[in-house]
Amino acid sequence: MDAKLHLASTVTNIKSLIPVTSEMDSRLYASWSKLFRLHCHAFQVIQHLSPRPLAESSSSKETEKDKDKTTKPVDDSWDRLDAIVLQWIYATISSDLLHTILKPNATTHEAWVALENIFHDNKSSQAIHLLHKFSNTHLSGVPTISSSLVDNQSLVL
Repeated sequence: MDAKLHLASTVTNIKSLIPVTSEMDSRLYASWSKLFRLHCHAFQVIQHLSPRPLAESSSSKETEKDKDKTTKPVDDSWDRLDAIVLQWIYATISSDLLHTILKPNATTHEAWVALENIFHDNKSSQAIHLLHKFSNTHLSGVPTISSSLVDNQSLVL
């Protein structure tokens, strides 16, 4: 075991550092994502949000096919740190999101991408829905536009 303790291992309460909880029906994903990235950068684990780096074998006689078979993690502590960051993700998202992205043997990167996909895939369909809703809004029987906006909060974006 490495005598030097990684900075990420010192975090005992992630919710005090990332007070925003990302939820399925919430518009807080952008804020949560930004806070999470800043936190990972500050604790020197930002690389865990990207695919795992691999170190190539040093032998020049091996073929490309053999090199692919012999690649191994850059650092032995990668798995431990990845598990810590994955726990941070799980602790700062809602139970619904947790059950949606929870997969056996998932890496932090896989969980991060799954969350991104959940929120970014909905943008175009949500924009179409809001445009349709706005286009079909009838203002008959409303004395002024300002009273309509007060009465119909869903039109305020």
